[in-house]
Amino acid sequence: MPGKDSLAGEGLVLEARNLVKQFGGMRAVDGVSIALARGEMVGLIGPNGAGKTTMFNLIAGSLKPSAGGIWIGGVDVSQEGPHRRIGRGIGRTFQIPRPFAEMTVLENVLTGAQGQSGERNWMNFLRPGRVASEEKAAEEKARSLLDFLLLAPLALEPARVLSGGQRKLLELARILMADPQAILLDEPAAGVNPALLELIIDRVSALNAQGRTILLIEHNMDMVARLCSRVVVMAAGKLLAEGKPADVARDPAVIDAYLGGAA
Repeated sequence: MPGKDSLAGEGLVLEARNLVKQFGGMRAVDGVSIALARGEMVGLIGPNGAGKTTMFNLIAGSLKPSAGGIWIGGVDVSQEGPHRRIGRGIGRTFQIPRPFAEMTVLENVLTGAQGQSGERNWMNFLRPGRVASEEKAAEEKARSLLDFLLLAPLALEPARVLSGGQRKLLELARILMADPQAILLDEPAAGVNPALLELIIDRVSALNAQGRTILLIEHNMDMVARLCSRVVVMAAGKLLAEGKPADVARDPAVIDAYLGGAA
């Protein structure tokens, strides 16, 4: 059961309650609440400027809320940064991935490994066997993830050779190195060719089938409808609608928000 400092219900991986983010006189997020049940895949949609990315940044910890709270697994994490939230099982991707261009694809994935003993210099001298064993296990895991995401043939190539869609897959592999229970995906379809988009949809669906909870920002409504059982709509920083994709698509308020904004 959640602790007494939590508002998250049993079975919820993540809950954001009445979130507000103020920049000067503007509220980019204005009293929005969202909850993710374990194993659920939810779409977060809305016209440009709706506040979706700010909401993601609040949940991931790169921004702190002006008001409201965030709970992960029943623990209040509202003031914790991204690194602590990754440790609690929340990973996020970015709309525009920025891999280390001159490092290999495999090396980029390995940067996502958490809690490696070799990160502490003294362990390399006092426990070299342990460090070597952990590094071997991490490399095996990274190669397995690259295989899962069909990037294995590029493992030893520099990341700069990857296409935009392949970079999105690489970033997903890096996040998966931390074994997140919930993944925040920021526009994985943006700028991706149709063939690679099908691969991304298939792999995201497979991750969800494995029990991963996923929150997806996406403008590709076909992708959202295919993947998500529930959709949350934001407009002008506020929660506008919530429900099944087909129901939300027929909501007059949602239609008006898109036609009046950036449909």
